[in-house]
Formats: sequence, structure tokens, C-alpha cells
Amino acid sequence: MTLDLCPCGRLDAKGRPLARGACCGPCLDDFAAHPAPDAESLMRSRYSAFVERRADYLLASWHPSRRPATIDFEPGCKWLGLEVRRARPTGPDSAEVEFVARSRTAGRAQRLHELSRFLREDGRWYYLDGDLL
Repeated sequence: MTLDLCPCGRLDAKGRPLARGACCGPCLDDFAAHPAPDAESLMRSRYSAFVERRADYLLASWHPSRRPATIDFEPGCKWLGLEVRRARPTGPDSAEVEFVARSRTAGRAQRLHELSRFLREDGRWYYLDGDLL
């Protein structure tokens, strides 16, 4: 039996990769009914959305004040892994998550190292913006 592992790579308490359905899947499949519980979980689910090319989820989870009109995916981009370096609250309804996402496009390896900012409004976390590091 092969588990459908979550693209974000989150591990359980025993260090085993989580299945998609036990990790980012509920958020990705129904953002309205299953909001991310914290900023790190939202960031992980957004990474998974890039892997799955889910523009609908990326737009819905982007704060309306900074949301672009559309999302264009880089043709041939394959996401290879995510490393969350740190996640910390910056206020009662704000947080930062530093991460490195690895990808390969046209045979060329790339790294996206970002410090992302998140806001919580009405009990729901949203991606606000980020700085490339």
C-alpha cells in the first residue's frame, strides 16, 4: 500500500512523512471548511498548492490587500522539497515563516529562500507578502 504523501514534507511525532489527507489535503481541498491552524501550516499548504498547481487555493489564501489577479506557473517547474527554517509569531494575529523551497526547471536547480509574512483575520490565516533572502 502506497500512501499519498504530502508534498510539504511535514513529519509526524515519530519522524515519518505525513499523508496528504492528514496534512495539507483538507486545506487544499476545502479552504473555507478547513482553514490552516497557524501560519506555518498555511505556508506548507501553499507550497503544496504550488506542487499541485492549484492557483485557486493560492489566490484564496493570499491576503486581499496584496493578492494578484492571476497566478502563472513556470512551465516545466518541478518542486523538489521544502525546508521550514523557522516560524514565529510577531503579534497576536501576525507571524513570519522562513523557508527554503527547492525546484528544478529545464534541468536547472533553483532555491527560493523567503521570509514570509502572514496575517490572521476572522480566524483565518492569509499570506501577506515576503522578502527573498
